[in-house]
Amino acid sequence: MQVAVDTEHHLIVTHEVTNVGSDRSQLARVAKEAKAALQTDTLEAVADRGYFNGEEIVACDQIGITVTLPKPLTSGAKSEGRFGKQDFVYVPEEDVYRCPAGERLKYYYTNIENGLKLRRYWTNACRTCALKNRCTTAVQRRITRWDHAHVLETVQRRLDENPQAMRRRRETVEHPFGTIKARMGATHFLMKTLPRVAAEMALHVLAYNLTRVMNIMGPGRLIAAIRT
Repeated sequence: MQVAVDTEHHLIVTHEVTNVGSDRSQLARVAKEAKAALQTDTLEAVADRGYFNGEEIVACDQIGITVTLPKPLTSGAKSEGRFGKQDFVYVPEEDVYRCPAGERLKYYYTNIENGLKLRRYWTNACRTCALKNRCTTAVQRRITRWDHAHVLETVQRRLDENPQAMRRRRETVEHPFGTIKARMGATHFLMKTLPRVAAEMALHVLAYNLTRVMNIMGPGRLIAAIRT
């Protein structure tokens, strides 16, 4: 189930029932639908780390959607006690990476992998570095930089500057889920097949939004608005 919820009134802006098992390919499409539903030129979208996908984030950036979400910590080196990529600082003025030992990894070449343009950086100083055992088991540590990495770095900087963003996301989007699940009861969906389940979910979303509007406006004002 994919939903977009506005932070002001906690109304469900758009939703979709899907049988895709991962959220990684859902961000741009759901955000685009929310932007269209709200009829706005720009949109701020906050999602959890399960939606992190570089290509999805860039797609949002290209259509005026500002994304904030944390990056999954999937570094094998970090889990094994060595330096992760986040410990290497990119210096855009010099187009180099600065490693924890203070050495600079310079750019050597670019190649294409899975349709992505990747730049490769390393330094030969690794051979005599005192921190090598904490960095890499190879001859030298190499860093790969995607052509759109600056977009992802902006997302991380945005999150660093607003650490409460993820808490606000939970308070916004978890409320509709919890309310709808409570109303559905232990049996959850009564229908079978994706189209029927989608129709059932649409009714739940409509009921939830009407309840929210009544709580915000009051039943009298809501009825008057419907009549007009």
